[in-house]
Amino acid sequence: MKIASFNINGIKARMDALTDWLTEAEPDVVVLQEIKSVDENFPREHFEDMGYIVETHGQKSFNGVAILSKLPLEDITRGLPDAAGMGREGADDIEARYIEATVMGARNSVRVCGLYLPNGNPVDLNPDGTPIEGSKYDFKLKWFARLEERARALMALEQPFLMAGDFNLIPQAEDAKRPDAWREDALFRPQSRAAFRSLMALGFTDALRATTSAPEVYTFWDYQAGAFDRNDGIRIDHFLLSPQAADCLTDCQIDVFTRAKTKPSDHVPIWVTLDI
Repeated sequence: MKIASFNINGIKARMDALTDWLTEAEPDVVVLQEIKSVDENFPREHFEDMGYIVETHGQKSFNGVAILSKLPLEDITRGLPDAAGMGREGADDIEARYIEATVMGARNSVRVCGLYLPNGNPVDLNPDGTPIEGSKYDFKLKWFARLEERARALMALEQPFLMAGDFNLIPQAEDAKRPDAWREDALFRPQSRAAFRSLMALGFTDALRATTSAPEVYTFWDYQAGAFDRNDGIRIDHFLLSPQAADCLTDCQIDVFTRAKTKPSDHVPIWVTLDI
């Protein structure tokens, strides 16, 4: 089973790019981020004609996530359960950032959690270094806490599942061409990386790092200043596998070639294959 994640940066702007990549890469399942479309305006029929089941959790102009699957889907849910005092729950979240479904494989099933974690910038801090209540950085860290709570619940089931998407998180210095340029950014601040480590400590495997030790492997390049031509990128799109899913991992790759296409997203697809 080939499962991919792709932040497309707007379905309207990226229809041709996404269609071409789907035709070439032939993933069984894709989780999309930043579809930037309400559910009723998503071009569902186009992808259904390509053989995909389409499930969306959209929002006008911003955010939005989706799952495209050639395999049967069960138990689709939208939005994270409430945690960390957010005061919002599930599909009633103001921002559409999370979708889950169980994908039925040939011999087993896998729970796929597609996410678009908040960016968190600008970083507004109190004098003691804690995030200002209600700030974008505060929202990012609280959303991280909710994600960990959901992951903890799924881990307890001891069944294969994965969390994939744009985490807006640079795990380590090696995941950025110029790490010093990101020191004060919400994507790389110590509190952000600590939240990611806490999530990983539940028992996740970073699929890319489990399959390659290659240097300068990135998933995002800014549109400005020829960043892609200089490979001035960062790795912020991740596949985190539960122990049961990690046992089935056979490969993980990044389709860097899509960034050189016409009207590309600033992200590129990352995908795994699971023997499941």
